Amino acid sequence: MTHLPDSSPGGGPLPGVHDLGYARLDTDRLERTGDAEVVYGAGKTPEQVVELLKTLHETHPGNAVLATRLSEEAQAAVTAALPDAVVDPVGRTATLGSAPVLRGTVAVVAAGTSDAPVAAEAATTVGVFGANVDFITDVGVAGLHRIMSVRERLAAVDCLIVVAGMEGALPSVVGGLVGVPLVAVPTSVGYGASFGGVAALLAMLNSCAPGVTVVNIDNGFGAGVFAARVARRAAPAEVKSQ
Repeated sequence: MTHLPDSSPGGGPLPGVHDLGYARLDTDRLERTGDAEVVYGAGKTPEQVVELLKTLHETHPGNAVLATRLSEEAQAAVTAALPDAVVDPVGRTATLGSAPVLRGTVAVVAAGTSDAPVAAEAATTVGVFGANVDFITDVGVAGLHRIMSVRERLAAVDCLIVVAGMEGALPSVVGGLVGVPLVAVPTSVGYGASFGGVAALLAMLNSCAPGVTVVNIDNGFGAGVFAARVARRAAPAEVKSQ
């Protein structure tokens, strides 16, 4: 395996890299992709999370920055060290700064309240990545009247994130109700034969509704990035002549 050098051929630091010793932040990502690097908190110490989030904010003061999958200890450390940060204990996220412009709208649709951690992570990510959020929760297929009652909200947005565990049927139902781009998120919620979300994942991958894309189990972050980018690039709705 080829080893990537820690410095440029001339001996100086690599351009676009902020080396903290334990991590090398990709400070050029915002310019390349339109979105800053995100701190994945799992496996990092609370002190590292704080330093990474602070450094990203200082590097990109005009953009919101995000940390995900934070332990309770890391959440407490961020709250103490960065009083301007917004910490969400449900989604296990922390954000610092504000998105300069919000373009388009994403509806985050959760089948049940047990899916809240993944749905909250998705919603926070959508906001950080520059789109508005319409949060719709507890509309699972066990009571179809609930999802039918919000059909107009589903049809009015630029992209949908549909989060469900158990048998994972909700994305297929939503995909049959509206023609909005849809990303499905299987969650690890369910009894034994759900196999930690595998049953929902396979159901969503085999959806009979066209236009359903699927991310990995519990990957609210990945769904949020995808949906926000779709919403940001969505063309304004055509105005019909009277």
